[in-house]
Amino acid sequence: MPPGKYGMQEEWEKKGDQEIMMDFLLPTGIFLKFPVSRNDTIKNIKKLVWKNARSEALFSALGDPDAYVFTCINQTAEREDLEEESRRISDVQPFMCVLRLVAREGDRVEKLTNTQISLLIGKGLHEFEAQKNHEVNEFRSKMRTFCEEKAQERQKWPWYLWLKYSFPCDLEPCCSLPSTNSKNTKKIFVNIKFEACDESFMLQQDPQDLPVVLMKSALKKKATVFRSVRQEPKDYTLQVNGMWDFIYGNHPLCQFKYIFSCLRNGQNPHLIMVHHSTISKYQEEQGICNQVYKSRSLSRPPPLPLKKLVVQAGLFHGSELLCKVVTSSEVTVCSEPLWDQKLEFDINVADLPRMSRLCFALYAVIEKAKKPRGTKKKNKKADCPIAWVNTMVFDYKDQLKTGEFLLSTWPSVPDEKSDLLNPMGTVEKNPNVDSAAGLLIRFPNIRPYPLYYPPLDKVSEIERNGDISIATKEEYIKLKEIMDNKNYTEFFEDEKELLWKLRAEVCNHYPESLSKLLLITKWNKREDVVQMMSLLRSWPDLPAIHALELLDYSFPDPAVRSFTVKCLRKLSDDELLQCLIQLVQVLKYESYLECDLTTFLLERALSNKRIGHFLFWHLRSEIHVASVSLRFGLILEAYCRGNIHHIRGLTKQNEALGKMKALSDFVKSGSQKMTAEDLKLCIRQESYLEALSDLLSPLNPSIILAEICADKCRFMDSKMKPLWLMYKSPWAQRDMVGIIFKNGDDLRQDMLTLQMIQLMENLWKKEGLDLRDKLDQAIEEFTLSCAGYCVATYVLGIGDRHNDNIMIRETGQLFHIDFGHFLGNFKRKLGINRERVPFILTYDFVHVIQQGRTNNSEKFERFREYCERAYKILCRSGMLFVNLFAMMKAAGLPELTSFKDIQYLKDSLALGKSEDEALKNFKVKFNEALRESWKTKVNWMMHSLAKDNRP
Repeated sequence: MPPGKYGMQEEWEKKGDQEIMMDFLLPTGIFLKFPVSRNDTIKNIKKLVWKNARSEALFSALGDPDAYVFTCINQTAEREDLEEESRRISDVQPFMCVLRLVAREGDRVEKLTNTQISLLIGKGLHEFEAQKNHEVNEFRSKMRTFCEEKAQERQKWPWYLWLKYSFPCDLEPCCSLPSTNSKNTKKIFVNIKFEACDESFMLQQDPQDLPVVLMKSALKKKATVFRSVRQEPKDYTLQVNGMWDFIYGNHPLCQFKYIFSCLRNGQNPHLIMVHHSTISKYQEEQGICNQVYKSRSLSRPPPLPLKKLVVQAGLFHGSELLCKVVTSSEVTVCSEPLWDQKLEFDINVADLPRMSRLCFALYAVIEKAKKPRGTKKKNKKADCPIAWVNTMVFDYKDQLKTGEFLLSTWPSVPDEKSDLLNPMGTVEKNPNVDSAAGLLIRFPNIRPYPLYYPPLDKVSEIERNGDISIATKEEYIKLKEIMDNKNYTEFFEDEKELLWKLRAEVCNHYPESLSKLLLITKWNKREDVVQMMSLLRSWPDLPAIHALELLDYSFPDPAVRSFTVKCLRKLSDDELLQCLIQLVQVLKYESYLECDLTTFLLERALSNKRIGHFLFWHLRSEIHVASVSLRFGLILEAYCRGNIHHIRGLTKQNEALGKMKALSDFVKSGSQKMTAEDLKLCIRQESYLEALSDLLSPLNPSIILAEICADKCRFMDSKMKPLWLMYKSPWAQRDMVGIIFKNGDDLRQDMLTLQMIQLMENLWKKEGLDLRDKLDQAIEEFTLSCAGYCVATYVLGIGDRHNDNIMIRETGQLFHIDFGHFLGNFKRKLGINRERVPFILTYDFVHVIQQGRTNNSEKFERFREYCERAYKILCRSGMLFVNLFAMMKAAGLPELTSFKDIQYLKDSLALGKSEDEALKNFKVKFNEALRESWKTKVNWMMHSLAKDNRP
């Protein structure tokens, strides 16, 4: 038999609406073969099967089509039930063109929901069941119950509470009015339209009025014009025309971002009066939505002369090593090395902390290459890390582990020996067992019965309190010095002793310094742990700015994390959204699936749909990362169970992103002759038009991406060929909404930087400093935005600040793009630092700020004052920025992997210095930037020359 070509991947990657010959196996034993369109849905294909089967034998034995489901072998060589019949066959992409028809079994609604969730989260739910893991099963069961109960509670809410959940207010940080060109800023004109009515009214309103006042005016106007009975404003709410954005509650009109933006840009807001019965109808639709929804390697190190293999093991509590690291004997390299060796740690079992983590590293000993003659250094052995793996000493039920465990390891890359162990890494095993080294370990049976970590309530009063002695006046002074030092890194032994001695004083007078006390606690000494946990019970709640710090992997104790989450419950929804990306990242530090942070995030996501939207995408974007795939997949499943209706919108967004990726691949894979017309032709295909239209923007779920305008779409000429996709506005055909889709670059660092700049803007606005207002002239806009740009880029250490990355709007607003380098990681060329100034302040900028007059020093001094005021505001919240960056260490960003990387931020914000000292330092940097601006011009010139000389 001649060799054949198997698989249909190439066929599915083709564009267009060609027909494909499909084989169908019927449960009656009949075989059918006929062509179907690539864009046919499963539902339509089933109709064709019934049509073709009528002329075949045993047709009468087939029942109703709904009683059957197609199955196929998918691209991962697994059987897949095609329950979601609105999918197109080109989206299903079966491995072979064979569909088998089988009778449906079990609960169809449940199976359909499972299929939808699997497709949406990018991970089959059968993978969770295949784990055969008690912890996974228990977590799924508990979280499903928790989330479904939340969904049932939500459905009982009155319409206004459901509105608050589904469409939370999008507000400015403060309610001050933006400056405008208009001389009369006392009143605004608002265009009001009633739903299902073509007529609209123009009303004049005070910007500080509450929405209810505007609704009263609208209802009064309607009653006058149409001579109808006056209705009550409590029965209505206001919706932004063309958006899922609502104006309601006890906030002044000008604080709503939409209206604030209209005021700043000199536009009239367009709003719709929506009756509560419409909102109730949305709520009912979401309550009965069990129907079908439409859905759609590490590089290896170079070969080395490996001689011997060694295992290193360490016991950790967070980042703290509990006792000396233990190293095995060396064994010869082979396919199945055997140590058969007992590793003993210098710590009593009774002193093991609850969150003790056992970390292993497998490394090889190699001979270093011989040095040339004349060098003084002798030849030494070197260690080549091969793999690492971590496991908990106690299981999720507090029981000390016993027996054998096969740990599939994670690959390492060559590094220093001190970094062989990775206590910050996951405790999950590597799921790619076929390509991972397996380490077989055995925990001994210390007692003939199971051992559990003892609860705190079973210790005596003396154990809880310990020996707390009275301190001298000098000790109190010393304590204050330690507490006032915000830029601490390590403590001397005498400082540790003093902190522990005065721990009650720390609790009473310096509660925000809890992290310092936790860092010096002797976690390998049970009596100290008991005393710390007892003190924690009476510790006052901390502001979120300080509590966030305690989510670092250095603080793994469950009581500490429970206390931290209790403090975070005080965060408003807007504040939680501001740090949501960091909270998702620190989930990676959790040792067990069920934890307070996971429950907290799910609870808030199921109480605010906007939080749910972003939580979903933060988790979904890393589902491909093996170390978090299980944890994030389980949380995503739980969220979907608690908001079945949201699956529909998220699936639509997921399908659109899939099509955008396909378009991006199409553009990048083409030859240099690829044109925008080729892209437009592809977008005009039915399957693309359908997938890319009528969805909410993943970037902002209030924005409706209604109809894609293929004629306006194009791609940019940079390396990654980003797509520029344009959409028609749902309420004004002349207006367009645009999004940029870039595939192939890691944009998380850009995301983090933009988040920090947004936080800076919020802090400035709360202090009454708006550095983005549209003032009398574009020059003023340039001056203000330039001040914000200078301060933000200096504090964050933004690199790559060349003329291609600095933009200016027609309004005069200056802004930066591309945040591939931050925290002082400036580009170098031939060993020379290309960016030698603290921030960009060229004489061109100064020329504009001074309105083209060299003697206009008053304008420039005002600009300097803006910069200094903006900087002082950020310094006051310095610890918040440090904590948010520290929480991102788990993200694996190349320029943010350890506390050392955050030192730049501590220095730029002058942590540990007084406000006067910090400002003095900033003034020096400001003058340096002005004085050395010629160096910026040279760098820009060199960049332009390099760009012009590209092949």
